[in-house]
Amino acid sequence: MTAGAEEPHPVPPPEEGRGEKRETTITARASESSELPEGRASSTLHRADLERRLPRSAPDALRYEPGVFIQQTGHGQGSAFIRGLTGQQTLLLFDGIRLNNSTYRQGPNQYFFTLDAHSIASIDVLRGGGSTLFGSDALGGVVLTHPLEPSFSGEGPWARPRLRLRGASADRERGGRMQLQAGWGDRVGFVGGVGGRRVGLLESAGPVRNPVGGGLPDVPRFAPDGRTQLGTGFDELTADGRAVWRLSPGHTLTLAGYLYRQYDAPRTDQCAPPYAPHDECLRYEQQFRTLAYVTWKAEALAPQARDARVTLSWQRQHERRRHDRPASSVYSLGEDDVDTLGLIAQARTRRLELPGGHPLTLGYGVDTYVDFLRSKATTGFTDVEVSVRRSRGQYLDGSWYLYGGAFLDGELPLPHHVVVRAGTRASWVAAHAPGDAESGSSPVDRAWWPVVGHAGAEWTPVEGLTLLANVDHSFRAPNLDDLTSRQQTGPGFQFENPDLTPEAATTLEAGVRVRTAPVTLQLWAFTLLLEDAVGKRPRNASDCPPNTPQCQESWSRLQLVNARALSELRGLEAAARWRLLPGLVSKATVAWTWGEGPNLGDPPSDPSLPFEYRVPLSRVPPLNGTVELAWTHPLGFGAGGALRWATAQTRLAVADRADARIPLGGTPGFAVFDARFSYRRGDMLLVALVVENLLDTPSRYHGSSVNGPARGAILSLEGALP
Repeated sequence: MTAGAEEPHPVPPPEEGRGEKRETTITARASESSELPEGRASSTLHRADLERRLPRSAPDALRYEPGVFIQQTGHGQGSAFIRGLTGQQTLLLFDGIRLNNSTYRQGPNQYFFTLDAHSIASIDVLRGGGSTLFGSDALGGVVLTHPLEPSFSGEGPWARPRLRLRGASADRERGGRMQLQAGWGDRVGFVGGVGGRRVGLLESAGPVRNPVGGGLPDVPRFAPDGRTQLGTGFDELTADGRAVWRLSPGHTLTLAGYLYRQYDAPRTDQCAPPYAPHDECLRYEQQFRTLAYVTWKAEALAPQARDARVTLSWQRQHERRRHDRPASSVYSLGEDDVDTLGLIAQARTRRLELPGGHPLTLGYGVDTYVDFLRSKATTGFTDVEVSVRRSRGQYLDGSWYLYGGAFLDGELPLPHHVVVRAGTRASWVAAHAPGDAESGSSPVDRAWWPVVGHAGAEWTPVEGLTLLANVDHSFRAPNLDDLTSRQQTGPGFQFENPDLTPEAATTLEAGVRVRTAPVTLQLWAFTLLLEDAVGKRPRNASDCPPNTPQCQESWSRLQLVNARALSELRGLEAAARWRLLPGLVSKATVAWTWGEGPNLGDPPSDPSLPFEYRVPLSRVPPLNGTVELAWTHPLGFGAGGALRWATAQTRLAVADRADARIPLGGTPGFAVFDARFSYRRGDMLLVALVVENLLDTPSRYHGSSVNGPARGAILSLEGALP
């Protein structure tokens, strides 16, 4: 599947006789190919989609992808739900490199937000398990992000700067990016840029209402106007550079670096927390990501090593949190750093002729990563100007985590338009954490050796119609967050469980694809069975670890445990694209997910009291969908509209009922309309405008702390500089 590179718009030659030098337009381009496995439920977001939708972030860009539901705990955060799972149960990749590390927590997290949408060429979304190719965490799905690639002009040294400016009214966003494309002939190419923005408090269309009683939810808190949401806003700086050197025909070397810096981003449901004074706030003072890597690619390294790729990477995730409680004259500081070293080596064989003339193609590879973790915490008392270093941070300082594996994957076309695919992976995972006697933290030394695999088939009985079926077995090993962390989450204070075992997901899915000139349609049905699923179990104050006052003071206390019985997710997903007229295209998606699992609490000692042994899974999205209409004119004008909708979600897990992010009784449904306008003049100028939430409708995605933006405008101006 091709990742949809956009062709450059040529500049007309100068009129003859004027002595002007002819120019060549140079554009950054998308990655040449997708890493999505064939025959699976998937979708691809292209650069043109980003330019038309004007998303606020990388997570926001996925709102119109089939089967993806975006939750936001803060305006500067976002987490993608895929088939009812998110956080550490879905896998994020950037240019083939894992973003997931050993501190990704159970439930939504903010880390996909740390990719700069301006540096992204395309995003692939695989729905369903993907551990065979991609390793641990790929239970619900995989998000594969591809960066902008440099172009090659075929001429001497050249450079082409570009400027992008952007503003939005609902949150008073002001920002931009300066980008440089440069190179030397067809051997060396470079693309890079620096950017930044300041985002203010987000104005909503007003509060949503509790389905039960009609009152206001506990979060977010509002300014006196009843529309502006407190605990929103942040500052952001980004920088990136990517150089590609064509060493010889079929061999390339890539050097790349990506830097993201976010400052002062509040966690909205904790700024201020329910029933707390308005000046109490938990904010991420620093949310940083730094990624650097080198990749060597060879189209034909050996007869059985084609499309070879070797990548060495280093990544640092830095996080600094501050929780201020002025009424008590107390503040808490937490700081965590994760350094990750990674190695990836992959290739595929040429087609191997089996008896009967059937061509077999095999892909194979090995990858491994190691995390080194530093963590510290301090409590300060502002009235006496004293600070005390705690014996441990959110994690245990000096911990490390090793994870990787080797895979083999094959594809075999058979007679009668049948293709079968299968693969397997053997993995290794090891976790180490020192103990801390003062806080009652046990040391951790664990190792696991999971083996997983998948199999599938597709049949094309007539041209344009394909029937597909797959079974996938994927896994997620407990990470350092599961085994060692202590932190405040939406439902309550969560503390560690060093005795967790890996969770496994078996996905059964069947799909239909229809491809004709005017219409493309895909429909999928799936069942996902989670074995030993990790979930939150309610605990008493007496179960709190020593020297952890946050646990004692919390409204509720939770510990991660393995479920005692199977958990199940079922769903339907559909996506369609119609070419209605030349230049006029419509897209639509719809997704429904249902989840249920064992009640992780203990049944009451009195059997006459009610107790549900099977309960809904946490934060499963409601029935939801999108519609888009886009018209483009050969002269460069464009216009369109978009609809995002969701029904109410009232099936709540036990933890959901204690989560301030979810209104009493569930999250109401919504329908939000946007209008889009654009003008493109070749590669020299692009103007795009989105008028969002035309009807000024209050909205909230299930599980979010933040309501959707009010009616407003997003404007983007982009052009080449002289």
